[in-house]
Amino acid sequence: MRIHLTSVFVDDQAKAEHFYTEILGFVKKHDVPVGEKDRWLTVVSPDEPDGTELLLEPAGHPAARTYRDALVEDGIPLAQFAVDDVQAEYTRLHGLGVRFTQEPVEMGPVTTAVFDDTCGNLIQIATQPQ
Repeated sequence: MRIHLTSVFVDDQAKAEHFYTEILGFVKKHDVPVGEKDRWLTVVSPDEPDGTELLLEPAGHPAARTYRDALVEDGIPLAQFAVDDVQAEYTRLHGLGVRFTQEPVEMGPVTTAVFDDTCGNLIQIATQPQ
């Protein structure tokens, strides 16, 4: 068993596509119309084009909004992405105007930071223990 796909609920798929590809640097993998306005829109790491896909899923269902909004209100990230150097990624993203709710913090062998993805979620970046 392995993880093939995971998702984040987003307010606006076009805005999410821009943020996750142009700002974060992911690559669009699938973009298939679903219904009148939604899309099956996934992105992947450019380093792992056949790796785990992230679905930028419309947050239209009331339960999704309630769950996501409660996490944001409590300052809890919805997802975590691995990076080689949190400080360098923080500096790069901050320079692109990304708003961080937590600057880089060392916690033993792991460093983390948390940002607002502009689509209704908090996302954590972290180095992985060596």
